[in-house]
Amino acid sequence: MDDDAPPVAVDGELHARPEPLPTTSEPDRDRLFRAYVGAITLTGAAWRLLMLISKWNVPLAYGDAWYYSIQASNNAHGKWFKEASGPFQNWGVLPGAEHPPLTSIVLSPASLLSHPQFWQRATITLLGIMLIPLIARLGRGIGGRSVGVIAAAIAAVYPNIWLSDSLVMSETLLLLLVVIVLLAAMRYRARMDIRSAVVLGLVIGIAGHARSELLIYAPLFALIGSRAQPLVLWAKRGAVVVVVTIVSVTPWIVYNTSRFNAFVLMSTNEGSTWLGANCPLTYSGPGMGGWNLECLDNGVLPRPGEDTSQRSVRRRHEAVTYTLAHKLRVPLVVAARVLRSADLFGLNENVRADLGEERPRWAIRTGIASWWVLAPMAALGVWRVRRGLRYVVLVPAIGVLAVTVAFYGSHRLRVPIEPIVVLGAASFVASLQSVRRAVARFTSE
Repeated sequence: MDDDAPPVAVDGELHARPEPLPTTSEPDRDRLFRAYVGAITLTGAAWRLLMLISKWNVPLAYGDAWYYSIQASNNAHGKWFKEASGPFQNWGVLPGAEHPPLTSIVLSPASLLSHPQFWQRATITLLGIMLIPLIARLGRGIGGRSVGVIAAAIAAVYPNIWLSDSLVMSETLLLLLVVIVLLAAMRYRARMDIRSAVVLGLVIGIAGHARSELLIYAPLFALIGSRAQPLVLWAKRGAVVVVVTIVSVTPWIVYNTSRFNAFVLMSTNEGSTWLGANCPLTYSGPGMGGWNLECLDNGVLPRPGEDTSQRSVRRRHEAVTYTLAHKLRVPLVVAARVLRSADLFGLNENVRADLGEERPRWAIRTGIASWWVLAPMAALGVWRVRRGLRYVVLVPAIGVLAVTVAFYGSHRLRVPIEPIVVLGAASFVASLQSVRRAVARFTSE
């Protein structure tokens, strides 16, 4: 400290001037940010790899994991998108589109290796590891380096982020794509040019090939700039986002049109989703607001000569008929769906559904407890996000709410909101004065 520095007065008394904190240059801060995120990513990777190795000889649970694995194997051996939905189907012969195509495509290369199910799990695990630094980057864009580092740390340990990483399912890929879409949306908001609009529409379309409900993001993100830009200019750019999204999914829709007897948008699973959520078992009792497999044809075999597209149309009709016949219960069922999605109702049913998909009970319970802690923090943290960015961050939450109201409440349908929980909680933690002082030396913005 400079001995010649003049003293300062505190409460009427003179004290030596405190030594200033050493400053850190911008490149040094960037290096430290990357180092912290790298260390956190390695820690998260180690845990995820342990989970992967523990499932070396664990067979896949029957259900969607079964479908994705068989579909990927069919693709890898030249039988592109042939039916793989269950033991009563003629695998590899009938056309199949029970789910959108991207997850099976991503898993196809691993299906060429020996022990393909393990390597399919490894592929999903790798995507889960990649998610950590991407969340850090998104957090930095939203709230600065401190938010980015804290978001990476939460993502590395939060069970609802890593629970699906060793499963042959779409959820981990979906998490990754939601974060990529948000990064593209932030870029679009900052630049508001045609190129960024095209990129945003394209990544939304790609994400829709993993889970079709993400296509709702196109009109929601097209609203960006509606208040700040001239109406005509905003409308043109918003239209680009929507049109590019539609164009990017059109080849899959056209391909399906050529294969099925009934029109198929993104998958033939729509009717099953509707019917499983609109039946006596999901309109009352402990299963209210959820989805139940027993609602589908009472467990009987598919009708002779009926392909999966026709079955979807029939089930959708049955679901609509049931809903109209019980329309007075719909408001109560919708409320149960929302509460179930928020882990405020039907916990045992949610846990039972997750157990059926290979998730360990202790991790499911830890994920629920973590949600109860992080979700309120996230609500406060999102409120701190700058007003323009706040809408971008909230779009996945709007999408989850819409899908939950329309279909049913579950942890799987809630997945797109989990990165927002991480980012919001990180923003809240970074706002705490003690935390700000602890990280200010290295990550001050």
